[in-house]
Amino acid sequence: MYYSNIVVLTGAGISAESGINTFRDQNGLWENHAIEEVATPEGFAANPALVHQFYNARRAQLLDPALKPNAAHLALAQLEQRHCAAGGQFLLITQNVDNLHQRAGSEQLIAMHGQLQQVKCVQSGQSQPWTGPLSLQDSCSCCTPARPLRPNIVWFGEMPYQMEQIEQALCQADLFIAIGTSGQVYPAAGFAALAAANGAYTVELNLEATRGDFASGQYGLASKVVPQFVAQLLNG
Repeated sequence: MYYSNIVVLTGAGISAESGINTFRDQNGLWENHAIEEVATPEGFAANPALVHQFYNARRAQLLDPALKPNAAHLALAQLEQRHCAAGGQFLLITQNVDNLHQRAGSEQLIAMHGQLQQVKCVQSGQSQPWTGPLSLQDSCSCCTPARPLRPNIVWFGEMPYQMEQIEQALCQADLFIAIGTSGQVYPAAGFAALAAANGAYTVELNLEATRGDFASGQYGLASKVVPQFVAQLLNG
């Protein structure tokens, strides 16, 4: 079957094989920090130096030459290129804040939780590229007087980016693919149901099944199942 409008959602599972740690462990900790300390506006207000230290370390990891997009990232970039070249529509929505999709060649992309290699002004929200360490002494160039900068990351209690565009795409999709995401955190957890309610065929590609409301699923390592599924899709 031919699908003209494809929407893909990716989570931490697609980047795990590249060496990016998944979001949090079974104890609810994120690299030995409580989520409240490093992933909430309140945590940043209480201890901005700790938050900067935490994200500086994660940002530095992206500069490691050993860290590369894996076969799953590359397959999605190939799917986008070939599907769009044939006149189809494609959107990749990622919950990840790394840059592996972009490095793989994905262009029709929404990073709904922000990007590690960006910072933003705490007052205006204006973002800018940032690849090095961020400190309390760094400030914006958009305000007078200049205001502090923070990681351009959507923290708990904040609204993910471009939700209106995402919801519109989900309502128009005829194929929705969820890859490497637990399906537990909203609003992303509701994307499959919204797409299905508007007529899309829904597919889960993951290590194991997370819930029972997908029309079909393929399970195993993302570097295996994603290229296999993309090949099936492109070959009809």
